[in-house]
Amino acid sequence: MSLSPQHESLTRLLAANAQWAEDVERVEPGFFERSAQGQAPHTLWIGCADSRVPDAVITGARPGEIFVHRNIANQIHLDDNSALSVLTYAVDYLGVEHVVIVGHSECGGAAACLGAAQNPTYSEDGPITTLSSLPSAAPLNQWLAPLTKLAASLQLSTTPRHEALPIVVEENVKQQVENLCKTQTIINAWAPDNPNKKNVWVHGWVYDLASGKLKDLEVSRGPAAANGR
Repeated sequence: MSLSPQHESLTRLLAANAQWAEDVERVEPGFFERSAQGQAPHTLWIGCADSRVPDAVITGARPGEIFVHRNIANQIHLDDNSALSVLTYAVDYLGVEHVVIVGHSECGGAAACLGAAQNPTYSEDGPITTLSSLPSAAPLNQWLAPLTKLAASLQLSTTPRHEALPIVVEENVKQQVENLCKTQTIINAWAPDNPNKKNVWVHGWVYDLASGKLKDLEVSRGPAAANGR
C-alpha cells in the first residue's frame, strides 16, 4: 500500500532509503548481509532526542559503530529502566569501549529548565513545574525536574539567556557523566575484584549546532587502574 499525498515527507524518506541502500551495496557489495550477522559497536551514545543532532551523521559513523539511546535533554536518571537497560546491554553484552553523554547548544529542554529556574516564583518546596502549561505530575515535568533543580543551583537568575544557557548545557552533561558513573553497570564494570572487569570509559561532549562541531568537555572517567584513581 502506497502512502497518501499528505504523507509526502515519509514518501521522501522511503525513497531516500532505497537509494541509499542501492548506493551502499554498489560501493560495498555484501555490506548489509554482513551487517545482519551481528553488531560490535565501539561506542554507546547517550544524547538528546533533538532532530538536529543525528549521531551517525555528525560523526560520519558507519552502521554498526554506535549503539544509541536518546531522550529529552540527554538525561541519566538512576530509576530510568529504559536508559539503564540500554547501558547494561551495551557494556555487558556488546562490549562497548566508550559511553558518551552528548548535549548540544540551544537545547529546548535545557532552555525550559533555565527559564523555570530564573522565574521569580521558582521554589523547590513542593513539585517542580518546569512547563507551566502542564500539570506538575505530567511526564515531561517529572522528567525535567532534576535538570531544573540543577539550573537553579547554578545561580544564573540575573544572567542573560545567551550566556546562561551554554552553562546549563555543559553543567548538565557533567552531571549526567556523574550520574552514569553511579549506575550499577559502570560500578561493576570498574570493580577491581570483578573477574569480568571492563575497560570502558565515560565521556562528556557538547555539539554546537551553529558550527556542526563536537566539543570534548574533558571530564572523561575510566577504570581506576587506567586513570590512576
